[in-house]
Amino acid sequence: MNRIKVVNDISELVPVLRAIDSELKLEVFKEVMSGWKTKAEIEQKFGKEGVDALALFEKMKLIETRWQPGKNGTEVSYHTFYTSFHINLTAPINEISDVILAAMTPEKEFQKFEKLVDEMMGKEDSIFVGDVMQKTEYSLTFLKGLIRRSSKFESRGHRIERIKKV
Repeated sequence: MNRIKVVNDISELVPVLRAIDSELKLEVFKEVMSGWKTKAEIEQKFGKEGVDALALFEKMKLIETRWQPGKNGTEVSYHTFYTSFHINLTAPINEISDVILAAMTPEKEFQKFEKLVDEMMGKEDSIFVGDVMQKTEYSLTFLKGLIRRSSKFESRGHRIERIKKV
């Protein structure tokens, strides 16, 4: 079955750009495109970074999961959800540049951003987007792009929430 990911919000481009921004992520993506693979199989072939790539793909909703019998009981296996992308959007130039900047921000700067959001949340599980915009002076598009890039946070309406680990 061919499934097409429709991208119609400018900030949704960030996960698409980040999904295969390194050779390792591209190879992991190709691996789960070829068939159902367990986390153990990915870790054995690609190491911890491969498992991190799976988590990122899962957060971006680029892969699907299912339970299957394995060596140590039932295991979760992964497979790509989409076979292609359809990008359908119109955006001002400044928003396009914000998206590209969010996708290409160096990892150290991005980690500082995640740490700042985490500190701003404190013990709470979410924070208002406007509070982060005010503190960072980032545009809404840039901020949404960074949140879509993160494997620690997700955007829900006007709030930024921590992703709960299962």
